Amino acid sequence: MRIGVFDSGIGGKSVAIAIQQALPKHEIIFRDDSFNLPYGTKTISEIRSFVTPILQDLAPHCDIIVIACNTVSTNLIKELRHKISVPLIVTEPMVKQAIELTKSKVIAVCATPRTLESSRYGELKAIYAKGIKVIEPDCSDWTSLIEANQMNQERINKDIEILCRAGADVIALGCTHYHWIEEEIKHASKGRAEVLQPEMLIIDELKSKIEQLS
Repeated sequence: MRIGVFDSGIGGKSVAIAIQQALPKHEIIFRDDSFNLPYGTKTISEIRSFVTPILQDLAPHCDIIVIACNTVSTNLIKELRHKISVPLIVTEPMVKQAIELTKSKVIAVCATPRTLESSRYGELKAIYAKGIKVIEPDCSDWTSLIEANQMNQERINKDIEILCRAGADVIALGCTHYHWIEEEIKHASKGRAEVLQPEMLIIDELKSKIEQLS
């Protein structure tokens, strides 16, 4: 089966690699839009204009497409499902899973401004975050720094220390670019916070969808 993976940049590449390792018998077709990144600080209208033609071009070559971008998934997935001819699997911040794990009743969601402002993210908090403090740090420059390979441990330590001191014992990575610094974030949290990212959830959903289509 042909599995498309789309993201604005190298964030989706980590998802594509994880999928290829978990599902080696299937063909992975990766497509990014590095010319227009970062998406997370663009307007929804701009993001729509970038994403729609790319996915429409990719769809004839795929049986399933993974939208490995929280910003696109949380803002545009409903309309994209009407426009794209193959099943779409989304990537969303792991709010539910973070809340199931927290003991301090404080979690952190590291995501782009557009993801944090989306109605879907608001729905996730409304459904699952009753009685939970959700910290949303300013990560607006993380994607660009990661793409330029300029995100260093000192910066990560500073950002994560603020979250841990505020009581967050779970940190959800709500942008696939941040997967590339997952180990550095774990090091910065020094066992004080569990770090979540959704690659295994995506793979499980893919397996289920592949069974349905087979």
